[in-house]
Amino acid sequence: MAGCCAVLGAFLFEYDTPRIVLIRSRKVGLMNRTVQLLILVYVIGWVFVWEKGYQETDSVVSSVTAKAKGVTMTNTSKLGLRIWDVADYVIPAQEENSVFIMTNMIITMNQTQGLCPEIPDETTVCETDANCTAGSAGTHSSGVATGRCVSFNGTLKTCEVAAWCPVESDSELPKPAFLKAAENFTLLIKNNIWYPKFNFSKRNILPNITTAYLKTCIYDAKTDPFCPIFRLGTIVESAGHSFQDIAIEGGIMGIQIKWDCNLDRAASLCLPRYSFRRLDTRDVDHNVSPGYNFRFAKYYSDPNGAERRTLIKAYGIRFDIIVFGKAGKFDIIPTMINIGSGLALLGVATVLCDVIVLYCMKKRYYYREKKYKYVEDYEQGLGNQMDQ
Repeated sequence: MAGCCAVLGAFLFEYDTPRIVLIRSRKVGLMNRTVQLLILVYVIGWVFVWEKGYQETDSVVSSVTAKAKGVTMTNTSKLGLRIWDVADYVIPAQEENSVFIMTNMIITMNQTQGLCPEIPDETTVCETDANCTAGSAGTHSSGVATGRCVSFNGTLKTCEVAAWCPVESDSELPKPAFLKAAENFTLLIKNNIWYPKFNFSKRNILPNITTAYLKTCIYDAKTDPFCPIFRLGTIVESAGHSFQDIAIEGGIMGIQIKWDCNLDRAASLCLPRYSFRRLDTRDVDHNVSPGYNFRFAKYYSDPNGAERRTLIKAYGIRFDIIVFGKAGKFDIIPTMINIGSGLALLGVATVLCDVIVLYCMKKRYYYREKKYKYVEDYEQGLGNQMDQ
């Protein structure tokens, strides 16, 4: 109890104040100046020069539109001679910050609602009606089972389904890609940015770009780095992939637009930087359900008024346009905050030197005696003398 009271009394009734002690030591002096120099290099080099700690910053607000162009022709036994333009291979016509280009497909023509045999697999092959469950509709089935086992071809029977007939068979994917010429299609990207804190706005079609230039330029990282028109093959190849390989099964590519603007400099120096990468990176060791695809149908009526459709399983490349960046401009508040933080960090040198001098050096006890001095209460001592 007495010990606790002594500690409490010392906490309440004692006061300590810094004492300046000049220590003439080459080691300690050199270490002190070295630490101070490192702190100054950090504050000036990293905080102010590299990180621009004297600036107020703002994140970009962006809007993007994209327009594809290109025409190609195919000649197949199923479709015959056919021209493909933007309205055929861009699905849907507009998306938010992205565009899908169909490069391959499996087409099932003249489907009508009726009864037909299911595509053979381990769950649909049958020998008798007993092998088929009426009313069942699995997640991978083409329709609702009728419970009958019917002939699929001369040697094989499958369960019958009520579905859009004939049912789709997607076991064989066209190779090379059906629209392999899409490699030479182009994509015009219009990007408008705004930094609300500084009321600064700009677009990626720069002021010096003319209508004539826009009709002829194609983006090239070296010769035309600010042309907003991109060849699809160049986008994929810049990300380190083969366009023809991705075109078969589909994939997702990212078009990254980076805006880092120093608004203390001329506005003309605030420029977009483009980079490309594949977003659905394929793992060679785990290649289950690769690529990108979806289905859609085109409906029509035959001369007899019966509803029919053409089912298309579309494979292609979705180009996601990702805009990011920040802007900075001089402001006195972050400048003063970082200067104050830097001055406070200089105290680290003193603390480190004190620890070494008082606890690590051979003459630490001698330095402690010089560092600390204990003084009794002067008024209390004077009162005791007067009492005597």
